[in-house]
Formats: sequence, structure tokens, C-alpha cells
Amino acid sequence: MPTNFFNKGRFYRLKNINITELPNGLKIITEKVGYVKSFSLGFWFNVGSRDETPRNSGISHFLEHMFFKGTKKRSAKNIAEDIESLGGYLNAFTSKEHTCFYGRGLSAHIEKTFEVLADMIQNSVFNPKEIEKESAVVIDELHDIEDSPDELIFDKFESNVFKGNPLGMPIIGTEKNLRSFTQKDLTDFVKENYTFDRFYIVASGDIDHKELVDFAKKYITKNLNKTNDKKRELIISPAIDRYVAKETQQVHYIVGKPTFGIKEKRRNIVSLLSHILGEGSSSRLFQKIREENGIAYQVNSFLNSFFDISTFGIYLSTNNKSVFKAQDLIFEEIDKIKRKKVGEIELNRAKEYLIGNMLMSLESTTNRMLRIAQSVIYFNKIKSIDETVKHIQSVTADEIREMSNELFYSSNKFENGGLTRVILSSKNILIKKVA
Repeated sequence: MPTNFFNKGRFYRLKNINITELPNGLKIITEKVGYVKSFSLGFWFNVGSRDETPRNSGISHFLEHMFFKGTKKRSAKNIAEDIESLGGYLNAFTSKEHTCFYGRGLSAHIEKTFEVLADMIQNSVFNPKEIEKESAVVIDELHDIEDSPDELIFDKFESNVFKGNPLGMPIIGTEKNLRSFTQKDLTDFVKENYTFDRFYIVASGDIDHKELVDFAKKYITKNLNKTNDKKRELIISPAIDRYVAKETQQVHYIVGKPTFGIKEKRRNIVSLLSHILGEGSSSRLFQKIREENGIAYQVNSFLNSFFDISTFGIYLSTNNKSVFKAQDLIFEEIDKIKRKKVGEIELNRAKEYLIGNMLMSLESTTNRMLRIAQSVIYFNKIKSIDETVKHIQSVTADEIREMSNELFYSSNKFENGGLTRVILSSKNILIKKVA
């Protein structure tokens, strides 16, 4: 099986996964799961908010909504009823790098789900009246985010570390843009970006691969053309500390920086380091800040990954008086993990946690479909579970320590290129340097 398995018109089988690329560039990937009677079917497009500009920021997410608002032969209500009357459902999501429209249902109804999704992505009319109504709905969603400081601060953090890059723009866009989108804006963006070479049909469950290939030939009839091969540039400028004024009871705080993207093998080391520091109630930061000192209800580390870069950070919320004590405790733990190797028991516990969560998630056909699609889009191959487990298991305590010193090289100075902080609160707290 070649690493790059796509070859127009060819069919490949990898264990229980089958792959076909049609001559037009459309890719169909299916996984047969014999012990279920249902399916998860996703129509994926390798386009997201990263492919936008300040002028049309938010259009990918807005389109995700608008594809459900009526086609040439179905109203929005008909789209929902055609699937829900069969016991299934449709949904969608937009990320910074891709958009997915997906359906779940019993295997007997997969053709109807496929046909409805195909109708939506080819024949949506983007009625101006529906655009006006849905813009109000999405603006309300934007306001919900602004009223949720524990969600808003992550947008502010990424806009800070990715300043000047499309990755820094929030997926939901701006109120100004949402009020200005026209039918032509939506149609032009779809024509330019929703193309065969960015289109993946991925399914997992009680399905037949040949059937889905036949459905694609039968129902994907519109010429979606090809994308002008525009590259996603990555230009990152040094970030500075930022204060965000917001009427809140608590102070919300993130400290972090960019690190390795999904394509880099060393990201596995950062993932384990993140877990040891602050993911889960047995982590060092949870135990130190919440359990031992009782100064924060929420504290966790995170690794938010894209193809060529990730954001690593530590988030907490606490009161005005405790925020800098919490910060001092964070850097005490960072200093410890830099100086002393992680013990074998702690490292194995982190590995088992990551592996266990991954394996348990695969009991869901939707999660299996998501994993396959992201593997194909990011790596142009199917990464096996065994391969992923092997990569996690191979990480050593020495590598964790080396990564800690590499990642936190300027943790006590906050130099440009090192860690940066975002603080969201009702008071403009003087951002104290770490001694």
C-alpha cells in the first residue's frame, strides 16, 4: 500500500478500509464496522476560516449554516424532515482548516442521507431572505461566545499569537461581515473553494464501499472543477502580553505559545507533556492549584493543533487576588518538569490515558469517521491505530525533559518568541512578570 494512495480511478483496500478516487478528483473512503447496524457519513471539504481574508472572515462558518437553508427542490424543513423521519440526523461543523457536513442513521437509509447531503452541497440556493435571517442567528451565536469568557479567551489568545495570519481570525467572523454577506459572496466562495480536489466523502459503520462509490457517481453530478492551488502561508510575528476588558466575576488567564503542528512527529511529545502538566484531575497543575491550594476551579493545559503549527497553553480562571499566586505555581511546575525527569509511573499513566481515551472514542462510528477523514486530509494516508499507539508508547522521559526546556526556554522572561499571556477580566490587572 503506497503512502500516497490516491491515484485517479484506482481502488485500494487497507484492512477494513476501502479507498477510491474518481477521475474528477472526488475521494471516497469507507470503513466497514461489522458489529453495528448504523453509519456515520461525512462530506468533507478541505477549506475553513484559515482560507479567508479579513474582508470575508466568517464566511465558511456562515456557509455551514446556509447549506441547510434550502435547495432547488427542498426547503430547510424538508431537509430536516427527510432525514429525521427515518430516525437519523444531519449536522455540520467548521474548523480553521476544514468543513464537514455529516449524517447518522440506520444502514438501510444511507442512500437517502447521501442524496440529501449531495443536494445540499450542489443545489443550495442561498436565498437573500434566508441570508438576512441566518445572519441574525449567527450574530446571536457570536454574542453568546462574547458572553462566555472561558470560550472567548481562547479566540483572543489565538488572535494574539497568530496576529496578521488568517489562523488568528475567529471562525465565526465579525458582526460587520455577517451583516454584509450577499448571495454572490456565498456563491463565489463556494465556486472557488468547494471543489473536487478538496472534497472527501468518508463513512464508517455498516456500509458497502461499492454502494457509496455508485452513490457518488449517481448523485454528485455538478462539475465542481478544481482549486487554484493556493498555499496556506504561515507567517508568525512575536506576540506580546494582552489584556482584554470584560465584565466578569473571575479573571480568565492563558499563558502559552505556538509549537509543532500535526505533521510533526514531535507533537506527540508535546501532547504527553501537556497531559502531565495539566490535562485531567491527576495532572500536576490540577493537583497543585486546585487540590493543594484551592485557588481555581478551572485549570488545564491544552494543545490545539493545525497542519503546520499548534498552540500550547495553560488556562485557568480565578479571582483577582489569586491570579498571580496561580501564575507563580504554574511556573514552579514548569521549572520542576524542566529540571527533573518525569518518573516512569507518571509517564506510563499519561500514555495509558491518551491511548485509552483514543481507543474508547473509537466505539463511536462518528469518531471513527472523523479520525479517518482527518488522517487522510492531513497525512494523505490512513494512520493505523497501532501506528498511533506505537508513537505514543515510544516517547521517553528524556524527550519530555528536552521538550520542556525547548518549549519553556524563556519561561522566566516572557521574551519575544517565548511564552505570552492573555488576561481577560473587568479590571486592567498589571501583568506582573515572573521573577
